[in-house]
Amino acid sequence: MEQGNIAWILVASALVLLMTPGLALFYAGLARSKNASATIMHSLMSMAIVGVVWVLWGYSIAFGPSIGGLFGDLSFLGLNGVSAEAGEDGAIPDMLFMMFQGMFAIIAPAILTGAFAERMKFSAYVLFTILWVTLVYAPVAHWVWAEGGWILGIDALDFAGGNVVHITSGVGALAAALIVGRRLGFGTEPMESHNVPMVVLGAGLLWFGWFGFNAGSALAADSTAVNAFVVTNTAAAAGALGWAAFSWIADGKPSVIGAASGAVAGLVAITPAAGFVGAMPAVIIGVIGGVLCALAVRFLAKLNLDDALSVWGVHGIGGTWGGIATALFVGIGFGTLEGSRIAQLGVQLLAIIATWGWAFAVTAIILLALKYTIGLRVSENSETIGLDLSEHNEPAYRL
Repeated sequence: MEQGNIAWILVASALVLLMTPGLALFYAGLARSKNASATIMHSLMSMAIVGVVWVLWGYSIAFGPSIGGLFGDLSFLGLNGVSAEAGEDGAIPDMLFMMFQGMFAIIAPAILTGAFAERMKFSAYVLFTILWVTLVYAPVAHWVWAEGGWILGIDALDFAGGNVVHITSGVGALAAALIVGRRLGFGTEPMESHNVPMVVLGAGLLWFGWFGFNAGSALAADSTAVNAFVVTNTAAAAGALGWAAFSWIADGKPSVIGAASGAVAGLVAITPAAGFVGAMPAVIIGVIGGVLCALAVRFLAKLNLDDALSVWGVHGIGGTWGGIATALFVGIGFGTLEGSRIAQLGVQLLAIIATWGWAFAVTAIILLALKYTIGLRVSENSETIGLDLSEHNEPAYRL
């Protein structure tokens, strides 16, 4: 069984990594054509930057011996003492766990980039990614998943990253929308997605990779992984139906992009609950997630806030709903509920509020520090031309 567990988590790690190229296509399709290459570059460089940062110090901050329940020390700096051998109790090797968790760390800042797409300087993006993973992502991962982490200590449930990945990136996106500011012409010029097939392809790759994201979080090839696999697919399907139905009712036509976004919303919502609920709750979690996220995206647009690719609406609200839904449905169809459901809801809300506060405040501090030093945005001329040419001199399309 030990070898089977190792094989499964190796595959799951690869599946999670595939999610970031999937996100690149999803986001690039949602962007305008003049910014498609630059949008893809954000995800590609997240794979590169975080792939190194995680090995050097990110993993140690997230999973090193706890300092006050807040973050790990630097015992594992440069993977010092992180073994490739399986544990005595048959647990997967620490190095494999490090790699699996590193794939989560890669996609979180890539998700956040959707908030400031089409207007941030690449130099600012690079520094932001390094600082954000170090100061936002790694500490929250420690709180929720590491031995000694304070959120783990109060028995809050987050199976695969509702707080750690989705709330941090989604709420960080809200801070980014406020501080980076609106795109030129936002609200007065058309800014429609330029490639619907690319959006659907990206969403499909995200859906596929999410099986590793959720089922892999069992850290074993066991019944929990099987259940997580089933509820992941179920919630994604329900989320797509929920958002498509909402757009059909609200706009008179079922939206293709809405269905793709709804699938992602359902995946986000089931993430914290995947190891604790069965298939029937997953249908409810997915449908409500799709509708809630669609409403959140429209709400932010009415406030005239430019979260370019709807990160807060899908990931911030989807992750928040998922954390609440975990308490509402834990033990129904799978798993067990320990203690009262009301008490669990209180614990979940405390964890959610703390994650919201930390993610928003620290993301805002990082962005403000960059804004008043190297600057955040490209020039107006560069933004008008498009970041593909102005930042990379490589247009996505040569017609």
